[in-house]
Amino acid sequence: MEVTSLTIPILVGAAIIDSINPCAFGVLIFLLAYLFKAFHSRRSVLLHGLTYISGVFITYLIAGLLLLPVISQLGRISTGAYVGIGVILIIFGLLEIKDFFFYGKGLSLGILPSAGKRIELLVRRITGKLSTSFFLGVFVALVELPCTGAVYLGVLALVSLAGLTANNFLLLVIYNLLFVLPLVVILLLVHRGGQIEKFEMWREKYRGHMRLAIGLLLIGMGTWMIMFIL
Repeated sequence: MEVTSLTIPILVGAAIIDSINPCAFGVLIFLLAYLFKAFHSRRSVLLHGLTYISGVFITYLIAGLLLLPVISQLGRISTGAYVGIGVILIIFGLLEIKDFFFYGKGLSLGILPSAGKRIELLVRRITGKLSTSFFLGVFVALVELPCTGAVYLGVLALVSLAGLTANNFLLLVIYNLLFVLPLVVILLLVHRGGQIEKFEMWREKYRGHMRLAIGLLLIGMGTWMIMFIL
């Protein structure tokens, strides 16, 4: 299997769709609203925002590098592992599509309520030190995995199918850069005078559509993986 002919197009497309995840948008918007109240300085908001996004990026990248050899090893033991991942992706995709029609009803892929309260507490404890914003990014990246990790799992499985090569590191860097890109765009727009309330209204209005796009992507990835293995 050629990495250049298979993995990059899927990876880029998956990253773009996954990057519009309402979970990631929601935490950043809440953070920016607090920072503007706490610091009254656009420069401080920009620095803390970029530091927070860096924490998210680095955590996701490290998680991918740790999980990639594990998934690859499972695949070498039994190709059934990839079929299992494909089935999981399809199930998660159906849950995401369900939220397009019945948002928040029943089982959903989202940040656990206890983790959400912890995030709010950590945001309100941010000080002038950039390290607090970086730690928040690390923590958020870990606890929002139930909401954002399904697509990443599929990407890691597809990359591992192509074999563990030096290109995999670059692929994961590209994926995670694309994943945080919308967060950077929102931060820069807010820094230049964009109203946080409008971004939150946009997120609320289109969160179902975001879930639908992610759900269709997950079903497509899961189906393709099962068909490829079988």
